Amino acid sequence: MSDAVLFSVDEGLARLTLNRPTRLNAFSADLAHAWRDATTEATSRDDVRAIMLDAAGASFCAGGDVLDMANTMPDGRPLTELAGVINEGIRALTESAIPVVAAAHGTTAGGGLGILLSTDYAVVGGRSKLGSLYANIGLTPDLSVSAHLADAVGSRRALQLVLQDRLLTAEEALEWGLVAEIVSGEGAVDEADRVRARAEEIARFWLAGAAGAYGQAKRLIRSQPSRTFAEQLDEEARSIGAAFDTPDARARVAAFAAASAKKAR
Repeated sequence: MSDAVLFSVDEGLARLTLNRPTRLNAFSADLAHAWRDATTEATSRDDVRAIMLDAAGASFCAGGDVLDMANTMPDGRPLTELAGVINEGIRALTESAIPVVAAAHGTTAGGGLGILLSTDYAVVGGRSKLGSLYANIGLTPDLSVSAHLADAVGSRRALQLVLQDRLLTAEEALEWGLVAEIVSGEGAVDEADRVRARAEEIARFWLAGAAGAYGQAKRLIRSQPSRTFAEQLDEEARSIGAAFDTPDARARVAAFAAASAKKAR
């Protein structure tokens, strides 16, 4: 696997690190393929029960590498193909039954916003900025931005973001519902370390609990748009029955019942 994405698995936690820090982790062909390979491996391994996504350097992800586009792409066809490669990784994350946390310090812009939206729980730094910025260079949203942004913040706010060259502050992103938590630090490097530490703490919380149930809850929410209301109710009923049959749920339900009975005495 290319070192454009660092990949490791430790006690059920797969960690994926975007690793083009000198280009603000903007996507080149190398990073696109490494991203696709790392995400598909992480979501297909039986020993992975939680995923953490972070990035090296000063920023999370600046989207596509515009200089690389200008210097290597004679027309739009290679860009469409490259977006398709990245989209395979986005689908791997969003369609999996594995919860994904992002540690998104620094700037997240363009397609980087789509990468952030493909995770399920985002932690950012107090200095972080998030935005679209596609139209600044005459391009349109990709990498799931048009698919996920309105779901996350509502269509009116999504339009406000894609129709302006606006970067949201961390506080605005939290208020809009784009991110779950803000972690501040004494400087940019310290803040990035604290954001990563908090994201890993969240992932370890999932692993210490009923990781399978968290993953199935994520799957139910993420896959809901493909079903009617009645179909979603049926899928919820099927899923909770399947969960009840797992050894983990059996043990947890029995422990809860025993503790409740003890309190009632």
